[in-house]
Amino acid sequence: MTPTEQLRSEIETALKKRLCTPKDFDFLRERLYARLHVLVSRTTLMRLWRYVNEGVTPRKGTLDILAQFLGYQDWDSYCQNSRLPKEQQSSPILSRKLSVAKELIPGERLRLTWQPDRICDIEYLGDLQFHVKASENTRLKAGDTFECSLIIEGEPLYLDHLRQSAQQAISYVCGKQSGVFFEHL
Repeated sequence: MTPTEQLRSEIETALKKRLCTPKDFDFLRERLYARLHVLVSRTTLMRLWRYVNEGVTPRKGTLDILAQFLGYQDWDSYCQNSRLPKEQQSSPILSRKLSVAKELIPGERLRLTWQPDRICDIEYLGDLQFHVKASENTRLKAGDTFECSLIIEGEPLYLDHLRQSAQQAISYVCGKQSGVFFEHL
């Protein structure tokens, strides 16, 4: 497998989704923008995945962006890692994480998304506490509060002490099947 083929495969693994329709490439484009704040055209992504076969070699800048999406510094560091024996390769797909206590300040907002079509906007209150500001298609509702110390993109999100109205606090899992994605608002 070439490094480019491996890159495509790892991105699909990270997204937990095969890219085989124009809508799938729009999804990747949105994920790239949410994570890196860089726009890559759908056509460029479709060419790279050979959905559109125009015989164009991808630019290094595009490969850098896709490698950064997986947590590498650039395309060169991705290729360097892929030449190592499998047991020595790093797996930075899980490196896109958010350590709440170290990386958030009170008042900061995040958007959490997970399948199918779940959206939840939250505000960090400090002391690992969050307040749900808005939600769509999820059991979490505006006004709910919960505790969370770590968010790992693509993995289930475990909420502790979820308080909904006057009900007793419970633990709750978001994105059990497909994992959760996050972006700063």
